[in-house]
Order: sequence, then structure tokens, then C-alpha cells
Amino acid sequence: MEKLYVIKIGGNIVDDPTVLTACLKAFAALEGHAILVHGGGKLATQLANQLGVKQQLIEGRRVTDAETLKIVTMVYGGLINKSIVAQLQAEGVPALGITGADANLIKAHKRVHPTVDYGFVGDIDEVNENAFIDLLQKGTKLVMAPLTHDGKGQILNTNADTIAQSIATALSKHYDVHLIYGFEKEGVLLNVQDPASVLGKMNFEKYQQLKSQNIIVEGMLPKLDNAFKALEQGVHSVIIGKGEKLNELIQGTAGTTIQI
Repeated sequence: MEKLYVIKIGGNIVDDPTVLTACLKAFAALEGHAILVHGGGKLATQLANQLGVKQQLIEGRRVTDAETLKIVTMVYGGLINKSIVAQLQAEGVPALGITGADANLIKAHKRVHPTVDYGFVGDIDEVNENAFIDLLQKGTKLVMAPLTHDGKGQILNTNADTIAQSIATALSKHYDVHLIYGFEKEGVLLNVQDPASVLGKMNFEKYQQLKSQNIIVEGMLPKLDNAFKALEQGVHSVIIGKGEKLNELIQGTAGTTIQI
């Protein structure tokens, strides 16, 4: 099986030009197939504030009303995505910037929640494996913005961690898939204030223990839930760690390796 890297970089990496450049250089140097999924960063929030569009977050998730959807589509699918693509072209990479709406790559539905209206937030239904394979086999490295569509003309704001996991899982039948979550921390930390407290490896039993002790909380929970789900569904390896250490994460010498 050919190797495929699915790499997700968080908003904090997108917000820091120096870190982003280091990360993109490592991505550009990857041999073989690769997909980069990027988060949104603070730019959408800044633009919303400038335009007077009130923002609401519930458990770290952005409530996406109609006006916010316009902003995230412009910022995620436009400015951030195309800026990353342009930087990769400068590194000699034939990169293609996409969203889930392009080539019908990822179809989703508007989130249904018993008590909260998240607005135009999407939960993924289907990944178009053949369309991804066609693009990858052309030798293109893909840069995916965190947007999907519902098949009825509606764009949906969709969690980038979940997009990365869904792509990795869907393509694991066709490739030897390695999923990497790059963010601002060294990996899973036993003490969030101490970068040296990074766990080299973590299995599901350890995850449950640390979660019950409130050592792992908030934004790390969906990352790790997605990581274990990916492994259970055929992804070869999952590593979580510092985005600018992407070379070392690829080699398995940094970050936290997730095990079932």
C-alpha cells in the first residue's frame, strides 16, 4: 500500500507566520501523498468583531449563524487556504486548495442538538473516496479548509479535527494512512503548564484515567476521541504534537503516539 499522510494544523499555528512557515516547509518535504487540513485561527473572529457580527462559542465550538458563515467561508476557504497554497507553491509543491464542497469531497448535515442551535455547523455523513484518490494520484498535495456541504447547496462550518479523522479513516482502505495532529503543545501533557510532562505514548485505558482525573480537558478531548476512532477504523498511526516539529512527528521522535 502507498503511504498517505493526513496532517491537521490548528488555528494557533495558522496565526503564527513563523511557526506556519516551519510547518509548511516540513509538509513540502514529505515524499508521496499528503493532505493538509487547516483550522481557522483568530482571523475570522477578528473580522467578525470589525464587522460587528457577535460571536458565540459553546464548549469551544463556534456557533455559526448566517453572517458568521459568510465570514468563515471567506476567511477559511479564501484567505487562509489560498495563503497556505501560495506558500507551498513557493516551496515547489503543486498544492491544490479545496473545501469539502469542491468535487463533492465531503458531504455533511446541519448539526442536530437537543438543546443548542449551532447554526450552520456540519456533522460529516460521507467522504468521497474516489474523488480524493483521483486528486492524489495526479501527484497533487491537497490543502483542505474546514468547510463541507449538504448536497443541497448549503455550505457548513465543520470541525477540522473531525475532517482530518474522517478523511484518514475513509482512505485507510486504499492507503497506509498516518494521521498527525499538529498544534501549539508538545503533545498530551500531564501538566498543561510543563512542556516536559509530555506523554510519549498513550492508550485508551490511560486516556480514560486522565480524563476522569480532569488532567485531559476541553480542546484535547475531541482531538483524542477522533484519534482513537481513527485507529479503531483502520488508520495505521496517530501522533499528536507541536506543529513546528512536524519532521520529528513524522519520524515518531516527538509528540504523543496514540495506541488502542
